[in-house]
Amino acid sequence: MFLGACAMTLGLTVAAPFAGAQKLEQGVRSEHVLQLQEQLSDLGYFKAGLTGYYGSITKGAVRKFQQAQGLSADGIAGPATLNRLNKKAKAEGETLRQLAKLIHGEARGESFEGQVAVGAVVLNRVHSNAFPSSIPKVIFQKGQFTAIDDGQFNTKPTATSYKAARKALNGADPTHGALYYYNPKIATSLWSKSRPTLLTIGQHDFTR
Repeated sequence: MFLGACAMTLGLTVAAPFAGAQKLEQGVRSEHVLQLQEQLSDLGYFKAGLTGYYGSITKGAVRKFQQAQGLSADGIAGPATLNRLNKKAKAEGETLRQLAKLIHGEARGESFEGQVAVGAVVLNRVHSNAFPSSIPKVIFQKGQFTAIDDGQFNTKPTATSYKAARKALNGADPTHGALYYYNPKIATSLWSKSRPTLLTIGQHDFTR
């Protein structure tokens, strides 16, 4: 009974439409921006990668939605825009869920900082020209994450995994820009081991 209640609470937390978000505008990086992008994408206004960053493309998509809804088309997602958007598209939180699942699969035995670090690597890749510019595409890029290859991605993420995912989406980066990580005790890739280590958090060495 207690576990069921926790699961229900977690589900409500994941799907809650813009809880705590009063205004989103260009330059903001957060889980709420990610949700905004997902909803605009579902409605056909946003056709770029899901990044969690409110850049010029997101601003343009918001403006188009506002124009179509007869709202002030300033490209800023304030209360009126967010309320209208929530009525038009369901808040699923699928990309946040995917990030939490990856963190859980890759780092569930690590400290909270270590879990945030794994999420940060995903976000760093999204903003790097060397990787896809979309959180889902980075996560599912072939051969990049052990948890995808061995099925650990499919295990149920914890509340801590969601918390770490949100913290990374909000800009926290304990790795200071790392694009890769590996466990030196079990890694067999000479390429991974040849890269200069930026820092070590728990069992993972983080590199560029």
